[in-house]
Amino acid sequence: MIEFKNVSASYDGELAVLRDVSFTVNDGDFVAFVGTNGAGKSTTMRLVNGLLKPTAGEVLIDGVPTGALKTSELARRIGFLFQNPDRQICCATVREELLFGFRALGEEGPEAEARVDAVIERFGFSPDAEPFLLNRGTRQLLALASIIVLAPPVIVLDEPTTGLDFRECEKVMAVVRELNEQGTTVIMVCHDMEVVGDFADRVIAMTAGRVVADGPTFEVLRDPAVLAETHILPPQITAIALALERELPACPAPVAAANTVDAMADALAVATTADAGAVAAERPDPAATPDRPEPAAPGRDGTGVLDELEPDRPDQTAAPGRPAPAAVPDNPNAEGAR
Repeated sequence: MIEFKNVSASYDGELAVLRDVSFTVNDGDFVAFVGTNGAGKSTTMRLVNGLLKPTAGEVLIDGVPTGALKTSELARRIGFLFQNPDRQICCATVREELLFGFRALGEEGPEAEARVDAVIERFGFSPDAEPFLLNRGTRQLLALASIIVLAPPVIVLDEPTTGLDFRECEKVMAVVRELNEQGTTVIMVCHDMEVVGDFADRVIAMTAGRVVADGPTFEVLRDPAVLAETHILPPQITAIALALERELPACPAPVAAANTVDAMADALAVATTADAGAVAAERPDPAATPDRPEPAAPGRDGTGVLDELEPDRPDQTAAPGRPAPAAVPDNPNAEGAR
């Protein structure tokens, strides 16, 4: 367990970088620290692994102040992944890099060799490859593997996905998630809120050297006041859900509460199905509609189509005050027709 009790810190002894910071990270937690540059996140990580000592307050590792622990003791308990792997890698081959930690701790031997072999196989490394000739993502993975091989109970990640493409990011973070699921405590500094939303269970938001929020990931990332004060943006799906809730008063609750693509897709599917059912319910039931008389067959009762095509002949009876039309003989050649 890691505890910060009213911790303040500075680099020059005058300007405080952290101001009265307090929080606890329990064993097995996956915590992400978020905030803009200069918020104090990286300084907090240096206090965790003992690279920096507090000017006020206490940093406790399993109940012991970091000032009372040797660097080697802290190194066994806490692994630290730098933002830039090139500042961490220092050996000529992959195998030597993975063995370096054991040599630094004076723990070389058959067990160390076996653990290095297992990590090489797990990550698919070429043991004789030169680290600085590897691509950026593989160098980051090698730096992470050099920590994993020592099996510390806590790992601290300072911007672990910086400079990685999507596939490299997913590969690195899949390893981190697996470690956490196996019981390793993970403390991560990250500017990528998509990564934070996908992997962290808890978020500590900082600004100007102080903690402004500490809680479940999306509880913090949905708080408008926290987002404004720390100048961070929520993950895209969360941002869409918040916008829909704000702009559409009738937005379904599951849609407004969605934080992942899957959750949003499921919520929209349910809402669409419900809307379709409501529309169907508003349509009249054909069985309840009164019977209508069938139209007459054409030409049978004077209202059919044939009658419409052949207009009614004029009435042959004389109108009042007019002479009746002369009769037309059937045979124009008959006598009297002239």
